[in-house]
Amino acid sequence: MTPAETSDRVLVLNPVSGNGNHVDDVATLAGDHGFDIRRTEEAGDATRLAREAAPDADLVAAAGGDGTLNAVVNGVAAADALETTTVAVVPAGTGNNFAANVGIEGIEHAFTVIEAGRRRSIDIGTANDRLFVNSCVGGITAEASSETTTESKAELGVLAYVKNTVETVGEFDSLPLRVETASAPDGERARAWEGEALFVLIGNCRRFTGARTAQANVEDGLLEVTIVEDAATANLVGGAALEGLLGRDSAHIIRRRAPSLTIESRGDSVEYSLDGEMLETETLRLETAVQRLTIPVGDGYRPDPDDGDRWPLEVPANR
Repeated sequence: MTPAETSDRVLVLNPVSGNGNHVDDVATLAGDHGFDIRRTEEAGDATRLAREAAPDADLVAAAGGDGTLNAVVNGVAAADALETTTVAVVPAGTGNNFAANVGIEGIEHAFTVIEAGRRRSIDIGTANDRLFVNSCVGGITAEASSETTTESKAELGVLAYVKNTVETVGEFDSLPLRVETASAPDGERARAWEGEALFVLIGNCRRFTGARTAQANVEDGLLEVTIVEDAATANLVGGAALEGLLGRDSAHIIRRRAPSLTIESRGDSVEYSLDGEMLETETLRLETAVQRLTIPVGDGYRPDPDDGDRWPLEVPANR
């Protein structure tokens, strides 16, 4: 297919995601299901290929990890095609956290869901001028992100980057931050927190509970915000206990739920990981684009993972 030709089904394939052994399987299945396959070769290709395909494609699939999906969604958005183009995820990365949260169990299952699964309109998070679909984590260093092993990502998902940051930098410099969250229609009031943080974890589809995968409500127009205070350092043994710390009540874990928030650094600029893609800034403004992204989901996806109950965010009283 020449560049001038168009297809209503395009699959953006990252051949180096994960361990790279997915390429033949993905290519065969994509061909069987009528996809035009476009392979990435260098940084920026996934966004560019998705942007070029989206105006004419009804469906653009991202075959790779969370970072590939992030790039594809940003490309479709850059083409102003989110309202007309469905984005599918084919999990071929290491952690595949987003895919697990929307009920996609593997590569072959992804194509089954594309053909027969439900379509849902889910929220997208925006961070300054960039989008994220799963999570935004502040405090991750680019060095730690690049050195995080595939084994660790497979075991811990996005928490692997957090764990590796603690281990890589040794004596971690805390982040002097001010975090302001807007009021939410579910009764969560506007609040400000200021202090020394180890990390700030913002979940759109990802909930930070300590489990490798934990789905947040991604159709409610709200982001889930978790601040790990500097005082929590004593509870981390080389970073290995972070998942346990997030999974229990702690006086040093602050949780909020908000449609938008601003994070300001009182010191140097902070590195943020948007679905694994790095962004460095002193001020980060985040908000939700409510139910803007249409995706095929598997049977394991739950539109309301809390079954109507309000997941308890507040741990320390009146913080």
